[in-house]
Amino acid sequence: MPNRDTFLWEWRGRPIKVAYETLGIGRAVLLLPAFSSVSSREEMRPLAEGLTAQGCSCVLVDWPGFGDSTRGRLSYGPQLYHHFLADFSTALVPKRAAVVAAGHAAGYALVLARKRPGVWSHAVLLAPTWRGPLPTAMGEHPRAYAWARGLVGTPVIGEVLYRLNTLRNIISLMYRRHVYSDAGRITPDFVAKKQDVARRPGARFASVAFVTGQLDPVSDRGAFLALFDPPPVPILVLCGTATPPRSKAEMAVLAEHPGIDLRWVAGSLGLHEEYAQTIADPIVRFVGASAEPTERQQRVDRERGSALGRR
Repeated sequence: MPNRDTFLWEWRGRPIKVAYETLGIGRAVLLLPAFSSVSSREEMRPLAEGLTAQGCSCVLVDWPGFGDSTRGRLSYGPQLYHHFLADFSTALVPKRAAVVAAGHAAGYALVLARKRPGVWSHAVLLAPTWRGPLPTAMGEHPRAYAWARGLVGTPVIGEVLYRLNTLRNIISLMYRRHVYSDAGRITPDFVAKKQDVARRPGARFASVAFVTGQLDPVSDRGAFLALFDPPPVPILVLCGTATPPRSKAEMAVLAEHPGIDLRWVAGSLGLHEEYAQTIADPIVRFVGASAEPTERQQRVDRERGSALGRR
């Protein structure tokens, strides 16, 4: 059974409750979900189940502003998430754990790897991205995106606009276009669950920040590629063959970097959820799993009662 808990964190004087859980016993692995309007640790659960079945101990976490973590008006941006990941890893993740990061989470994981050598033993990047959906599709228009964030943040009009953009047919279209490769998996029940995540109270603030590029971990392609030069840890990159052309081209460039093991597999931007069982095996082989317990249990016990950790 998963061990669900809350990480108590503070950002610029604001208390934040971050939902996380642990599954299994063995090789420590931190799983970071992709940023999106429907971002949740639930999208990593199928992969975590595949990893724990092969001797891994997995930590699943909801980013601040997403999933079951504190939402609402926060100063969303790279600084918040860089600091959060560093603090969460210090408090609850064993040193030299492996990290599995989807989408934008890849950039945050690599930045921490460069700043804190030894924090990860291996990094598995799943359909890594660095630029938000609107800048990717429409280019850089910072003033327009700032205006959009302000509009969505208004009490009534913003709430209405956000609800219109999280209608079930919109979510279904999003998944069909660039998240899943098999439309048959996008059932009415699946879409309803995703809509429930997207429409939780206060969800619109972090969502619009991501969509407009405010959560991009780096400022441009050069800065993103620099995170791999040289690789701070052994890196496995898994990319979907059905990835949209622009994102696919960005990912393909990574194959030119020495020391990067890039593999094309089934799926698109959501391959970590859609093809979780398929990618579990190569991930386990890459990070090296064992049925023997790691230091996780001792680490978690030490963190009990900590002001930063469990309550």
